[in-house]
Amino acid sequence: MKKITLLGSTGSIGQQTLDVISEHPEEFQLVSLSFGGNLELGSKAIKKYKPKFVAVKDKETFSAIQELCKEVEGVTYSYGEEGLIEAAVYHDADLVVNAVIGSVGLVPTLKAIQAGKTIALANKETLVTAGHLVMEEAEKHGVDILPVDSEHSAIFQCLQGENKKEISKLIVTASGGSFRDRSRDELNDVTVKEALHHPNWSMGAKITIDSATMMNKGLEVIEAHWLFGLPYERIEVLLHRQSIIHSMVEYHDRSVMAQLGTPDMRVPIQYAMSYPGRLPLPSASSLQLWEIGELHFEKADFNRYRCLQFAYDSGKIGGTMPTVLNAANEEAVAAFLNGKITFLQIEDWVEKALEQHKAVSRPDLETIHKVDLETRRFVGSLLS
Repeated sequence: MKKITLLGSTGSIGQQTLDVISEHPEEFQLVSLSFGGNLELGSKAIKKYKPKFVAVKDKETFSAIQELCKEVEGVTYSYGEEGLIEAAVYHDADLVVNAVIGSVGLVPTLKAIQAGKTIALANKETLVTAGHLVMEEAEKHGVDILPVDSEHSAIFQCLQGENKKEISKLIVTASGGSFRDRSRDELNDVTVKEALHHPNWSMGAKITIDSATMMNKGLEVIEAHWLFGLPYERIEVLLHRQSIIHSMVEYHDRSVMAQLGTPDMRVPIQYAMSYPGRLPLPSASSLQLWEIGELHFEKADFNRYRCLQFAYDSGKIGGTMPTVLNAANEEAVAAFLNGKITFLQIEDWVEKALEQHKAVSRPDLETIHKVDLETRRFVGSLLS
């Protein structure tokens, strides 16, 4: 039985991770979890799975959750960044599923790696902001980083049994998001409600907006660069509106391996948790290609999706530039979700943040934190 730590248990990925644990109680035991402020879902998970350690966002939630779950015995509670790190390094866990949103996931990931935990990574910001540090620590401590994103899981599966030196390129597929059928001129007055309506996937608000701007795909390109060690010139984005092919790998002999399946995040989550084996997932829908009939593909238009261009440019520059990209995007998306800026202003703010930054090559963790904070303050000044 694998003992699991789940960081971000009340988010979309966290909830689907709990579904996988429920499907296989003989295979997985949840021993440690964290969540932010969602007391309803957090208390439900504690009462059902009875973890030994729980971390929450702040002291207020810390007090409230203990009262709500006072009948559950043997649970240690903590809060804040220190609590999140304690959850990540919990001594009894074998595998850490990092499903938190944003750059807050970076330090817990590094600490878990240093504690020798296998990482199932859904928090792409960890590799975007500090990929060089994370991969160096993973190699140093002999820790596997298993991708949870459907695209990276697909690539990872296509590489099984293959020689990585024979890869020609990675092909990362993208649905195109909520506004894939609209021109740029038609995006000026889109609403938050419209942006949150993804045609294929059920995801959290921030990731859904990122999908609409294609920043999500740009972050995935940077993540793929670190996970699989390929230069950006050999990572391609392909629009595929059905989200049936989750990504592909082309080899030197021009053979292309693809991983297909219905859009269901529980599949890549479970694969990361059960690796190197596979477990049945009876509740998932079987792919019936004859029902789909045809699959559609088109090249990604970098003029249409400017955030995708920003991501490639930032990744190639490297250093602290991807940190700026991520921090500026997080702040801009939050402003849009709160009704303070328009949809197209998201990319405008990200561009301004990138233009004002002078990249620092191979930054240490302190520098990354400093640049992250400075970027957030800069974007905040644009709002004021």
